[in-house]
Amino acid sequence: MSLTFHWFLPTNGDSRDVVGGGHGTPATASGRDRPPTVAYLSQIARAAEDLGFAGALTPTGAWCEDAWLTTAMVSQNSERLKFLVAFRPGFLSPTLAAQMASTFQRHTGGRLLLNVVTGGESHEQRAYGDFLDKDARYRRTGEFLSVVRELWDGKSVDLHGEHLRVEEARLSRPPEPVPEVYFGGSSPAAGEVAARYADVYLTWGEPPAQVAEKTAWIRKLAARHGRTPRFGIRLHVITRDTAAQAWAEADRMLAGFDAETVRAVQQGLARSESEGQRRMLALHGGSRESLEIHPNLWAGVGLVRGGAGTALVGSHDEVVERIKEYHALGIDEFVLSGYPHLEEAYWFGEGVLPRLAAQGLWAHPDGRRTAAPAPVPFAG
Repeated sequence: MSLTFHWFLPTNGDSRDVVGGGHGTPATASGRDRPPTVAYLSQIARAAEDLGFAGALTPTGAWCEDAWLTTAMVSQNSERLKFLVAFRPGFLSPTLAAQMASTFQRHTGGRLLLNVVTGGESHEQRAYGDFLDKDARYRRTGEFLSVVRELWDGKSVDLHGEHLRVEEARLSRPPEPVPEVYFGGSSPAAGEVAARYADVYLTWGEPPAQVAEKTAWIRKLAARHGRTPRFGIRLHVITRDTAAQAWAEADRMLAGFDAETVRAVQQGLARSESEGQRRMLALHGGSRESLEIHPNLWAGVGLVRGGAGTALVGSHDEVVERIKEYHALGIDEFVLSGYPHLEEAYWFGEGVLPRLAAQGLWAHPDGRRTAAPAPVPFAG
């Protein structure tokens, strides 16, 4: 099975430095270096499309632009790239969400993927008018996806649930194709929803041993429902011709994290109710020391950014080996990002993807042949 790679649209702004924020914390000042205009995001999308990425993830929350509106506009400036649109079920009705997805599919030629984000921060949810607690939000997500799935199947739906109620709900034009549902979460409540409704279960970039535990957990839960979801991982990446060059870039970024920003972000993230965010914080403990938590896996990004906080750092060949290590655990999809997103897409697309293609692990979605990587000159 060919691996699938997705990139990231930084609708919170881009920079040569890490843009912090997320999970209830605001974007850092670096996000103003390259504002998330439609023109700039379209430039990233076209580069990702040409390099061979299958799709592009957008974040959701108060720290960034709206994902639905932004991707709808960017889609008109691209041809093949799919959009992994993050959205929160508590903010709109399931019938409207199903209709929006159907419309998106028709206007883009079937280029929508849905990343369902239940929301791990009650204080942020309340700002949007949602006052359920975390476990109740997950139960509502289950009801929401149940309705959406049936509507996409062309059924008429009546539901009098704990949190949602619809009567005679029906789509005049179901989507073609039906969008795949991506879903992540590390709590017991999240696992149950993933087992029943996710096509792809996403995990943040924890060390392989922890990722193996999570995939085994979801496989067991999903088997009870007769389902076999695929698995994906969300990571940043810093890949260069040599390991020294890659780590020098990581060190440069780390040097730009002033102590006050790290303190403020860590204090904000400590309020998070997200089990996944708690696991991310535990990887570095707020310290700048010992950030390489597994070979080529760097936890430095998580010092100033909520959500995905780890990066693959190393030479192109080393990054290939780490990808293969995760793939051996059953990870088939990689959702990646890097700062700045335009340039880092080229580093990965021209340095790593050809090496994976040469090993038969990846093929360009357009079917084009990928040139074999040139050998790195020996400097010694």
